[in-house]
Amino acid sequence: MRRNVLAALVCGVAISLSGFTRVSSEEATSDEYYELMKVFVDTFQQIDRNYVNDVDRKALVEAAVKGMLDKLDPYSDYISPQDLAKFTEAVEQEFGGVGIHVNFDQQQRNIEVMTTLPGGPAADAGIKAGDRIVEIEGKPVREFPDGQEIDQAIKVLKGEPGKSVKVTIKHLDKDETEELTLTRAIIKLDTVLGDARKPDGAWNYWLDEDKKIAYLRLTNFASRSGEEMRNVLQQLKQDGLKGLVLDLRFNPGGKLEAAVEIADLFLDAGLIVSTEGRNALPQKFAAKKFGTFSGFPMAVLVNRYSASASEIVSAALQDHHRAIVVGERSWGKGSVQTVIDMNVEGSKAALKLTTAAYHRPSGKKIHRFPDAKETDEWGVMPDDGYKIEFTPQELTSYQRARQQKDVVRPREPVEADFTDTQLAKAVEYVDRELTSPTKPEPAQAADKGPDGNGEASSNDTTSRSNPRRTNRQERRGQLIVPPAPAT
Repeated sequence: MRRNVLAALVCGVAISLSGFTRVSSEEATSDEYYELMKVFVDTFQQIDRNYVNDVDRKALVEAAVKGMLDKLDPYSDYISPQDLAKFTEAVEQEFGGVGIHVNFDQQQRNIEVMTTLPGGPAADAGIKAGDRIVEIEGKPVREFPDGQEIDQAIKVLKGEPGKSVKVTIKHLDKDETEELTLTRAIIKLDTVLGDARKPDGAWNYWLDEDKKIAYLRLTNFASRSGEEMRNVLQQLKQDGLKGLVLDLRFNPGGKLEAAVEIADLFLDAGLIVSTEGRNALPQKFAAKKFGTFSGFPMAVLVNRYSASASEIVSAALQDHHRAIVVGERSWGKGSVQTVIDMNVEGSKAALKLTTAAYHRPSGKKIHRFPDAKETDEWGVMPDDGYKIEFTPQELTSYQRARQQKDVVRPREPVEADFTDTQLAKAVEYVDRELTSPTKPEPAQAADKGPDGNGEASSNDTTSRSNPRRTNRQERRGQLIVPPAPAT
């Protein structure tokens, strides 16, 4: 019986792998596959039978899959059933929660509400920035495991939409506490942000309202990012937009279709990006005049952590001379990942596999290979005269100032001694263009028409050749501490 179970398990793995590798069947015979898989099966059986301690067979298989992917590149990965929900949440920026950004106050040992999302359950219940959560589901926050307070709070506050959670709140302007029952809802995090928040929590998109110079910061490329960007631009245009700074610093990328859609907002013609792979049809994505926002100077900010979809947008705008690029050379990720749905003992998992490379309109290389030198061609370089690199100390100062400005009520004064020289250089360019003898025409958008690509598109983690494949966002380790967690 035990051998039958083992055989079934091993055969299941072998079938999955052979189906996966069938894309290169012309390069390997069935006999070669058999011999290779025999090594895997024999090794698996020896470990299962003879290792000094009992082994978790499922863990062994997952480790073997991860080992194979580790040999490929840093971007191919296996997403286990346990990690799939978190992965999807990171991609879509959607989850069931109460709509607050929180921080753990070590001195008072309670949860401080940093920001409430307008229209969310918490905001509708009267919770405001500065309020404190002292109990969740009847358990005092101060009794949460030491060092795990914020994780424990988020775990309880998040959950299935429509289900309720009880919290005890100490309001900022009151001495007594109040018990509230919040009904979780689908929380959709904004990906298009401004430079600072207004008192009501909404974003202020103007850097200089008198000169009508706007600032849009894109945190990642999610499904709704193009629509968000279009809506904000429409409002700015109505308010007299004359110049724009698009900040893609620290943006790790996301969906290719979102990158194409956003680049298309600023380009009325020409190639945006092309992709090609060993077993994927070449694709070219071109801009269209419909819905184009034009008639204003534009600068794009990138740094060493701008990757993937960020590089697609900045490269397209640079190559078409629609905007200048300011800051640092970007990360250098020019590959496309396909996310393939998998089934592991009845549970959903996913395989994120590099299947294609993308190319900027000029044909220059984006991808930085492991042996690439600084003198090689990769990434997106700032325009001549607009390269400004932050020191490690400046990066830390930027991070601190940025986090303070991202909340409605900063816990401490915004760092006054930090000057964002990269942003200042971008504004300097836009302002100079506005005051030059040949001023641009006022901001305008073409007549509305079909948005996006005009066809079913690939994205940074999927291929449209297989309808069963799902859109996921390519993620890499964040080297800068993220904002206060959202629930």
